[in-house]
Amino acid sequence: MRFANTFPFLAVLGSVTALGIGTSFAKQLFPLVGSLGTTALRVGFSALLLLALWRPWRWPLSRPDALSLLRYGVALGFMNLLFYMSLRTIPFGVAVAIEFSGPLTVALLSSRKPIDFVWLGLAVAGLGLLLPLGLGAAPLDPEGVIYALAAAVCWGAYIVFGKRVGHLHAGHSVALGLSVAALTVVPFGIWQAGSALLDPHVLLFGLGVAAVSSALPISLEMMALKRLPPEAFGILTSMEPAVAALLGLLMLDERLSVLQWLAIVCVMLAAAGSSLTARRVLPQSPPAEVVM
Repeated sequence: MRFANTFPFLAVLGSVTALGIGTSFAKQLFPLVGSLGTTALRVGFSALLLLALWRPWRWPLSRPDALSLLRYGVALGFMNLLFYMSLRTIPFGVAVAIEFSGPLTVALLSSRKPIDFVWLGLAVAGLGLLLPLGLGAAPLDPEGVIYALAAAVCWGAYIVFGKRVGHLHAGHSVALGLSVAALTVVPFGIWQAGSALLDPHVLLFGLGVAAVSSALPISLEMMALKRLPPEAFGILTSMEPAVAALLGLLMLDERLSVLQWLAIVCVMLAAAGSSLTARRVLPQSPPAEVVM
């Protein structure tokens, strides 16, 4: 019974950790195939793995749902591509914290409670410490920040479009959405990396990254979502920036300043608080939090 009670927490923790480990390993591919090539490998192999796992062709798909999945997949593809481009010049944990402003904005716009201004203030404070506005002790590369903010916009769009296919089976929508994402980003990877993407060692590494950063987190999150209310799931996933910062330190030797850690804590508190007080009129669909 005790394990059953703690399993959802362990599943979300495992999902966030696996996602961070996979992304940390993916960054090590940058010298070989660049950020665009790495995105192509990661998203492309993730799509193939989930197509094999869920076989989405078994379910019928209406024309409106197909159009919604198209928008959902394009947003997912560019979210990954822009996020990986931001990792070229800014630390992993900082990029995740900036990108979190996307789903946090969507959550805050769905509610009008006075307490939401507290979470908004925390989010603004956190971003103010991270963005190159002269407020933080360690200035960040502006180009990397722009890419992270653009990824945040795509994450917000991904959640909005994901809700429109929330009535579909999660495996169905995620597998097809990732397939559209792969078709969106793979041409960019081929343009940048060319034949380097066909190197056997690169392909094997890319497959491992896809398995750890997509297939495993998605499976764990789907199991957790069956046992947790949406607000609890949102609170648990708010630890993602801290996990990313810790993994960036341990695996990539990315050392953050005290103010940057404080900024990450502010963003985490804002995300957790908004999840706790969110209205239930807009339930979170399973695809909304998977795949970064």
